[in-house]
Amino acid sequence: MQGSCGKALAGAAAIVFSLSGAAQHTQPAIKGAGASFPALIYQQWAAAYARESGVAPTYTATGSGDGIKQARARSVDFGGTDSPLDADALAKAQLIQIPTVVGAIVPVVNLPGVASGALRLDGPTLADIFGGQIKQWNDARIAALNPSLRLPALPITRLVRADESGSTETFTRYLAATSPAWKGKASKKVGWNGAVTAAKGTDGVTEALLRQGGSIGYVSYDRVQKQRLAAVALKNADGQFALPSERSMQAAVRGSGLVDNPFASLLNARGADAWPIAELTYVLIPSDAQRAAAAGPTLQFFAWALQKGDAIVRQTGFVALPMLVQASAFKTLLSVRGADGKMLSVKL
Repeated sequence: MQGSCGKALAGAAAIVFSLSGAAQHTQPAIKGAGASFPALIYQQWAAAYARESGVAPTYTATGSGDGIKQARARSVDFGGTDSPLDADALAKAQLIQIPTVVGAIVPVVNLPGVASGALRLDGPTLADIFGGQIKQWNDARIAALNPSLRLPALPITRLVRADESGSTETFTRYLAATSPAWKGKASKKVGWNGAVTAAKGTDGVTEALLRQGGSIGYVSYDRVQKQRLAAVALKNADGQFALPSERSMQAAVRGSGLVDNPFASLLNARGADAWPIAELTYVLIPSDAQRAAAAGPTLQFFAWALQKGDAIVRQTGFVALPMLVQASAFKTLLSVRGADGKMLSVKL
């Protein structure tokens, strides 16, 4: 799943896959919406799929909460979410859920004179920054972690997501895992202490960060790469300061046990090089017999993506699923049955 993602349009909340040649005149046949975290990967997949099949998927980056709502309402063919539903919720909504790609949430800053990777933070300090307890960049706790840095005497501006976001839930679950003050507060939409600047979508946070000196936010690693944002080095579960990279995400996959357990959490995975805020992202597809015929093209698209998407993912800021997780995803795709009880025709 690699290849270089096209540069994100500044401020674009909706991502519609750009197609080339005759595929541009093909009516969209597969409609998705939801998580903005993986939107650029889905863009690359859809463009390649359209060139190969003539079927042109579209995807609107509206946030994980909306992706779940639209999948339940059947207003889209698939919903994207970074926050997986449990088995009971899936059964009640008659949805299947498959993982698509591994990515990372990265704290990023806009501080004069501070290069990417230069600022070091640990989980408790990051939690108190986003909790509003640490208000200045030259605070003694930040300075103690960064004795060689000249920290500016600037107030900290916190940038957060305005929409219901799986990235926010993953980020705040990490904060809750490292700070007692955040216990029970992880959510797709958080009631932040004090004044924050809220922006719509991952790209909205990125734009706000680039405009606002003294700010800190959280975005997906692919945006860090493409916009050359200043990432924070985070202390991981092994006590080492890690930097976000495809290598550190792969280390998190190995340390999490995901290779042996497709449901393992990637947060705070063990390993000297592991990035502590790695995550899987998912799509939700209707599985009820009444919708089975309509779901066929969507199932085929994601079967194609699981087989051929690995080549597109390389160097995009995401990493491919481990083989066991990919095999489990195929099994889930093939579990959808039509009204006659027979398995749908999906080419593998």
